Amino acid sequence: TENVRRIAQADVAKAHKYAIERFAEDMLPVKDALEKTLEAGNVSLDSLRAGAELTLKALQTAFERAKVVELNPEGQKFDPNLHQALFEVPTKDHPPGTVVQEMQSGFAIGDRCLRPAMVGVAKAQG
Repeated sequence: TENVRRIAQADVAKAHKYAIERFAEDMLPVKDALEKTLEAGNVSLDSLRAGAELTLKALQTAFERAKVVELNPEGQKFDPNLHQALFEVPTKDHPPGTVVQEMQSGFAIGDRCLRPAMVGVAKAQG
């Protein structure tokens, strides 16, 4: 029984180690792209923009593989577990407590919030 427990613990430790390793491997192309951008000499704004778009795409691919999802809170009911209210907006167009504006994206992995979305929340106008 003790051996089975040790083997199970070792398997869990390996799974964590390799999950982190895979994410790190997925991040290497992002680092390479950023370094190439910084090394670039006199390049056009269009070239820089195209490079930034490719770098962002590589980052999004790494996030997808790691199951990191971007929160899209606009129109949702404010949730303090997923959102951080920065300001209130008096409005008649949205029910009170509804997210009406996102200032900074939030991210989650599974059911765990990595970073709350920074938002503006509707309040009753009156």
